[in-house]
Amino acid sequence: MAAAVLVLGCIQMARADQPQMRDAATHDQLVQKLRKVSQNDPMKNMEPAKGEDPSVVNRPKDILAESDVICFGGYATLVPKRAILMQPESMSDRSKIKPGAKLVPWMDFFTRNRAWITTVEVSRSQAEGNEVIAEDTRKRITESANLVIATYQGGPISVLPPKTPQPKAATKP
Repeated sequence: MAAAVLVLGCIQMARADQPQMRDAATHDQLVQKLRKVSQNDPMKNMEPAKGEDPSVVNRPKDILAESDVICFGGYATLVPKRAILMQPESMSDRSKIKPGAKLVPWMDFFTRNRAWITTVEVSRSQAEGNEVIAEDTRKRITESANLVIATYQGGPISVLPPKTPQPKAATKP
């Protein structure tokens, strides 16, 4: 008898911990909620964007025309134009794609060829040309015997030439 009371007590405790069950929504309730939501659709209140259609203006360009090719050992990769900061004369043949070369992502190519490729991490400001690359870094780049690639957070990036400050026009008092 004591065992039966103990079992009943456990069943009641288990039921107290379980979430309460609810009835499923009916089709009519779902239809009514859909009508309410459709009436308050925020997309209906939005005005069309002014100006040119961005999908027409920002058409993708030819990726090969905007990239430099690096090819060696049967593998090739693409880096953005101006990402190659220095290429020794002895490595000029590596800037042309060879027949049968397999195109791989930058990190795969760099991992296979890190013996002759040096990367220089630049900031976004330096890549935009707003900030000059440090003098000691520029000196290392020019003295390097390796191919030097500019990177930002590990990936190749174009580096624009430094913007020269505009000379201020002399004002007459």
